[in-house]
Order: sequence, then C-alpha cells, then structure tokens
Amino acid sequence: MTKTILLKNRPEGKPSISDFEFVTEEADLKINQGEIILETIYVSVDPYLRGRMSDAKSYVPSFQLNKPIQSGVIAKVIASKNNNFTEGDFVSGMLDWKTQQVSTGEGLLKVDGSKVPLSAYLGILGMTGLTAYLGLNQIGKPKAGETLVVSGAAGAVGSIVGQIGKILGLNVIGIAGTDEKIEMLKNKFGFDAGINYNTSKDISADIKKAAPNGVDIYFDNVGGPISDAVLFNINKFARMVICGAISVYNNTEIPKSISVQPFLVRNSALMQGFIISNYAEKFPEAMKHLSGWLAEGKLTYTETIVDGFDTIPNAFIDLFEGKNKGKMIVKI
Repeated sequence: MTKTILLKNRPEGKPSISDFEFVTEEADLKINQGEIILETIYVSVDPYLRGRMSDAKSYVPSFQLNKPIQSGVIAKVIASKNNNFTEGDFVSGMLDWKTQQVSTGEGLLKVDGSKVPLSAYLGILGMTGLTAYLGLNQIGKPKAGETLVVSGAAGAVGSIVGQIGKILGLNVIGIAGTDEKIEMLKNKFGFDAGINYNTSKDISADIKKAAPNGVDIYFDNVGGPISDAVLFNINKFARMVICGAISVYNNTEIPKSISVQPFLVRNSALMQGFIISNYAEKFPEAMKHLSGWLAEGKLTYTETIVDGFDTIPNAFIDLFEGKNKGKMIVKI
C-alpha cells in the first residue's frame, strides 16, 4: 500500500488538519524504461508552502485541490529502469507527499549519506543553506565589523545566516521567541546577542541596546512588527534582505504596517526580496563554501525531526507556532 497527502481545502487563516486529505491505495508501481520507483525517507516542511496553498499569484504555481502536495524530499531508489540511477541510490528533489512514487529522475540529485546525515541535504546542504548563504552575500553584501540582525533566527535559514555572519566577521544579533532559543543562538550558533520578542517590552529599544552602533544588515524571515522595529535602528546604506514573512502568511486581511519609504530615503537604504532560484548560477559556489565550513566545524545545525508520514501536516502547522528549532523535517 502507498499513502498520499492531498490538499483538500485552501486554508482560511492558519492551516488545519481538515485542509489535508490522506489517501491509502494499493501500490501499483509499474515502471517503463527511463523510470524509477522511489521510497520516501525524509520530507521537508517549509513556511513558503503556505503560499502555494492559496489560489493567488506568486513566484511558484499554487497547489491544485485534490492533488498531492509537494516539497523537498529525500528518497531511496527501490527499482530502476533508468541508466542514471541504481537501486539503493538516495536522491533529493521536489517530490509528492507520498510514501512511494514513480519518477523519470528529472530534477533529482544523488546525495551521499556516508559523510553527513541524509537529512542535511534538506537543510544546511540544501535549499535552506543556499538561501542563507546567497541571500546574505548577494543582497546583504557583508563587510567585516558590520552588525547583522536576523529575525526568525532559531529557524532553519536564520540559524545558518547568523553563523555565516560570524564566519564573515560580523556582529550578529538574533531575534527568536523563547529564552531557550536565545540561549541556543548564543551557545550553539555563536550569536553575539539575542532578543526574545515574546518577553521584550520594546523590541526597537532592545535592538538599539544590542546594536548601539546601529544595524547594517537585516535578514528578515518574519515581517510584521518585528521588522518594523528594526527599521528604527538601521544605518545609512543599510541592506535589508527580505527572505520571508511568516508572521503574516496566515492573515486573512491585509496587514497594517508602518511606511518603510521614509526609513529607506533617510538612510539611503536598500530593501530587496528574493527567491533562491534568482541565484541558480551561484549554487556551486555556495555549496563549496557551505560544505567546506561544515567539514571544518565552522558551521553546525540543528533539526527538529518528527516521525511518521501521517505527521507531515501537523509538522507543517507547527512551524507557525515556532515549535521547531532549526530545520523541521519528517522522517518516514
């Protein structure tokens, strides 16, 4: 038998379990020449998937109702009629939320779990690491001695951004939602300071205290009031890297926010959003640095791994409550 998770409803506000449908059917996985059968090992759940569940214009097509949801997956080849893949190979790619599926192999990359855990290819050695490295370097353009503030700092991307910032000689301040996460940022990831937005009485003042010389780079994973607070602390020629806005993804009304234009004009500052595919030609360079730093012990990572195929929707929903530390992954 094979299990599949479909998008049943387009969520209104925060997704719920009722927006997903579980289908179990007899596995009839016959393959033709050039095809392979894959068995899912790990599934990545990511905040951006929320946007694909809505029927709205975006940089990637919306998921179709009553069709399988897709995300980053690590899978094992269990049968092959494709000359590029052998039974026993492990691959990474955008695949359906299915326990088993047939693929032509297009878009799949072979991954090696002998030196790092396979799950790392969904995180620090996958799109997560690439997003952190390329967003910070291509837009943030860091210079040693500058101050970097990272929101969503205990999450998958944020925790890597901060570490890269330290490698590049920056003063790094992380914003996260619990004291436990703040301690992790400082003790495990080497951040210079951390701010708990849930206990802070004045985030803008706390940022000013942690960054008395102002903020040169802001890596934004959350949007909303936290990002508003950063604006009051930016320096001249500051660069704001807009990676995500998880705090407003489930809003049912257009969020109210302060006007950013005066801050940008006053400080000759840059604010730029991006998606990782913008920098596809830079992937080899980024992977070289990420894998090298990881091997040298300059980079580390944390994962929140949940067990069981049926837990995928819950793991996804938990992202919006900050229940993950680092990358959220489901092990099948």
